[in-house]
Amino acid sequence: MKSAQRLLEYAASRGVSACFANPGTSEMHLVAALDAVPQIKPILCLFEGVATGAADGFGRMAQTPALTLLHLGPGLGNGLANLHNAYRARTPIVSLIGEHATYHRANNPPLASDITAIASAVSAWMKTVERPEDLVVSAAEAIEAAQASGPAALILPADVAWSDVEPNPAPPPQKAAPGKSWQGALERAARALNARAVLMLGGRYLSARACAAAQRIAEKTGAQIYVETFPTRIAHGRDAAPLKRLPYLTEMAVGMLANAESIVLAGAVKPIAFFALPGRPTELAPQGAAIVEYFPPFGDPAEALEALAEAVGAPAKYAASADKPALPADTSARIDPMGLAHALAALMPENAIISDESNTLGLYVYDACAGAAPHDWMTLTGGSIGQGLPLATGAAVACRDRRTIALQADGSALYTMQALWTQAREGLNVTNIILNNGAYAILKLEMMRAGINAQTEAAAQLFDLQRPGIDFTHIASGFGVPSQRVTTVGELMAAMQRSFATPGPFLIEAMFA
Repeated sequence: MKSAQRLLEYAASRGVSACFANPGTSEMHLVAALDAVPQIKPILCLFEGVATGAADGFGRMAQTPALTLLHLGPGLGNGLANLHNAYRARTPIVSLIGEHATYHRANNPPLASDITAIASAVSAWMKTVERPEDLVVSAAEAIEAAQASGPAALILPADVAWSDVEPNPAPPPQKAAPGKSWQGALERAARALNARAVLMLGGRYLSARACAAAQRIAEKTGAQIYVETFPTRIAHGRDAAPLKRLPYLTEMAVGMLANAESIVLAGAVKPIAFFALPGRPTELAPQGAAIVEYFPPFGDPAEALEALAEAVGAPAKYAASADKPALPADTSARIDPMGLAHALAALMPENAIISDESNTLGLYVYDACAGAAPHDWMTLTGGSIGQGLPLATGAAVACRDRRTIALQADGSALYTMQALWTQAREGLNVTNIILNNGAYAILKLEMMRAGINAQTEAAAQLFDLQRPGIDFTHIASGFGVPSQRVTTVGELMAAMQRSFATPGPFLIEAMFA
């Protein structure tokens, strides 16, 4: 199995250190080869959607690719939703997807499928390796593509990976100078920024440097600054500028951009509505607003934003700052969205990582945490629910010395609850806060936005999660994660403090009135 071993050895030499896997028969040679490459830690996930979501969380925090190991087309299909989120986040991931042996594909065995068609929708780069000689060179291409553009798919027929043919070595990685294509748009972007302009931020990572530069630009030019609605990763808390995210609701976002004569995109794409709805626009920018594409939606735009700050004559430091959060005044109150927001903001551990799939109940949390201890915030980039728990799992693997907090809505938690088992197995420092309101509340909101104001009998059947009620503490116990159900703000705060102070995973089921 020289081919499989050389593939993993090469990946390790490029800094790959984790493989999130749910393998099958066609991948056994890769599983065996992992023993010979201890630099890559194999991490078992009970469902492929957890493996792909965890690889996304790892890639966002480590800024280097993780591997996934998936079994043929059906295994890839099970992981597709969170690969979609990773594709939208442009996260560096290399998915190793097993395929039937080259000589067996013509027999159309039961697990045969069009893997290329399935993978193409969620891959920035994709290749099927037909010869063992090409395996390491193809791995090099996959890693380069993942670093540059996002998820890469390497489809590996079984006989290619189990071959004893020595693969051709990959050429040395090219240490190209960092791309500075933005320099050509610098003058135009600087001219566009004024009190009737918007600077829209996004990209793979918005660091504290990037946020500070954007805030300085705003203070000099009067331009509005917004972060894209669902940022991949953003530095947040008292050491970062308190930047606002563009609202999810079309009607709110349109109002906030209504006066913009120009929109400068720094890591973001042109703002559009999440969905088309009757009588509402699909493009959020006003008609006629000039769109200036300044920095592409990859990487950290900090250098480009600092150059833009200098070009507009911005001050060396920004003046805006957020107040330090105060503890909630009434700890006996039942938990509600504001109580959740204030409790987490006041108790946030230093250097925490937030995986936010809180949906409706987390409406106030991001803004409330602007003055909290420094932390990183990750969101549901592609809108495919069931991401929060796996994303937190992968982030905790990448940053084992930090506390990761999953803010997780109850309905979407049930898509990938198996992530808890991986957290327990790996001893990961994850605080899972399940926000239980017993409903798919986001769907109730979307039904009203679609113009249907009276809840129908069918909607009552399809949105309700209380017949029977779901006990997340029992589910957590079954996966080996200690847990606690809380109903008041004080109980929530005590449970968070207990979890933050105790190594390993913990689940808090927060019951909302």
